[in-house]
Amino acid sequence: MRTIEDLDVSGQRVFVRADLNVPLDGGRITDDGRIRASLPTIDKLRERGARVIVAAHLGRPKGEPAPKFSLRPVAARLGELLGTDVAFAADTAGESARAVSGGLADGDVALVENLRFEPGETSKDDAERDEFAGRLAALADLYVGDGFGALHRKHASVYDLPRRLPHAVGDLVLAEVEVLRRLTARPERPYAVVLGGAKVSDKLAVIDNLIGTADRLLIGGGMAYTFLKAKGYEVGASLLEADQIGTVKGYLDRAEKEGVEIVLPVDVVAADGFSADAPHEPTTVDSIPAERMGLDVGPETRKLFAAKLADTATVFWNGPMGVFEMEPFSHGTRALAQALSESAAFTVVGGGDSAAAVRALGFEEERFGHISTGGGASLEYLEGKTLPGIEALEA
Repeated sequence: MRTIEDLDVSGQRVFVRADLNVPLDGGRITDDGRIRASLPTIDKLRERGARVIVAAHLGRPKGEPAPKFSLRPVAARLGELLGTDVAFAADTAGESARAVSGGLADGDVALVENLRFEPGETSKDDAERDEFAGRLAALADLYVGDGFGALHRKHASVYDLPRRLPHAVGDLVLAEVEVLRRLTARPERPYAVVLGGAKVSDKLAVIDNLIGTADRLLIGGGMAYTFLKAKGYEVGASLLEADQIGTVKGYLDRAEKEGVEIVLPVDVVAADGFSADAPHEPTTVDSIPAERMGLDVGPETRKLFAAKLADTATVFWNGPMGVFEMEPFSHGTRALAQALSESAAFTVVGGGDSAAAVRALGFEEERFGHISTGGGASLEYLEGKTLPGIEALEA
C-alpha cells in the first residue's frame, strides 16, 4: 500500500476518510478516543501543506439527515485537539461541502457532515454507491484511508472513492494492520485471546479461526453462558443463545482435540434483574439460581483469568467481562484490564466496548501494547476475511 509519504500533498485537497464514530450523550462527546487517534495523520498532512477534508460517519442514520447524528460536535472537538479552527460543511457532498472545500488554504482542515446522511454511502447497489463516490471525489484531489473502524464495510467512502482518486493509507490504518498481522502471522507464544460481550453468535467465525491460531481462549461476558450451557450447566435467566449450543459444543470438542485450552468462568455475579441496584451476589457456575441472571464474572474467575494470562507473550482482548457500565458489574472487566495493564506481554485491546471500558474505568492507554479503534474490523481481520477498505487501498 502507498503511504502518505508517497503522495505530493502540498497545495492539494486531501480527502481523509477517518473514523470519528464517537459516543454522544445529548450532543456531548463522552469518549473522544477515536478523534484523538485520527490526529497524527491529519497533523502530518497539514504540516506538509495539504488542504485536509475529513469525512466520517456517526451512528446509524437511515440515509437521510438526522440532527442527533450530526458531526458538528465532532468538528468542535477536533478543532480543540488540533488547536485550529475546523470548518464544518452542513452537508456531505453538496453546495456547502463544495464551498468549504474550495475555500481551504494550505494547512486548513474541514469536516463534512455525516457520510451516512446520504443513501449512496451504504447502498448495496454498486451504481448508487459509485454515483455518491463521484460527488465526493469532486471535493478533493487525493484520498487517504485512515478510518480503520470502517474498513470492513463495502461503503462508498471506503471502497469506491479510493478507486477514483490517487490514494494512500493513513498512519492509523498502517499501525492497526501491522498489529493484526503480528497477531495472525507471527504471534509470540503463549498466545491467549480473551473474548467477551453479549452474543456468541457475533464471534462464531473468529472463534472458529482462533482455535487454529491461539493457545488459549478465555470466555467471559454474556457469551459465556452459552458455553456454560453447552458444558451442561444451568444458567438461570442469564443471556443464552440456545440455537448456538450445538455449534459451541463442536468448538469445545475441536479445541480439546487440537490442544487449545478454553477457559470458562467458575463463578459469576448473579443478579435479580438487569439493573445497577438489583440485589446480587457471587455464585459458582453450578448453582446459578433459576430466577437470577449473571451480569459479571465472579471473584474466583477474575483470579483464574489473571493466572491464565500471567505466562503469556501475546494477548488479544475483545469484549467486556460483564455489564461494565453498571458499577456493581464492572469489576470483572476492571480486573481483566488491570491484569493486562500490568502484563509484560504484547497486549492488544480490540476496539469497541473493550477500548471504551479501558478509558471509562480510568486506565492509561499507554499501559497496553495497542488499543484498536475498530472492534468489528479487528474481528473480521482475525477471521481471515479480506477487508473491502484494505482491498481498495492496495489497488
